[in-house]
Amino acid sequence: MILEIADLRVDASQAGAFEAALQRGVETVIAHSAGFKGYKLNRSIESPGRYVLTIFWLTLEDHTVGFRGSDAFTAWRAIVGPFFLSPPVVEHFELVGKTA
Repeated sequence: MILEIADLRVDASQAGAFEAALQRGVETVIAHSAGFKGYKLNRSIESPGRYVLTIFWLTLEDHTVGFRGSDAFTAWRAIVGPFFLSPPVVEHFELVGKTA
């Protein structure tokens, strides 16, 4: 399983609209992509307008090739992209340890 972490910056005054748009985008677009296994969205307490989006993918290629190379990515960005103050910073992680 691969964890995609996206650091997102939006106008704090648009937080509610952004959160609703992101949920809609995940449920109507990303959730139907091959390899999608779930997501979480966290909002910063100290930095209004900063979010961390984590998406779980079965493989790295499910995100980088399958989703990013599809029309679904264009649809996703049309929904959430207008809220971004700067391009998201995205990295991928693999699990190397955990507790129960």
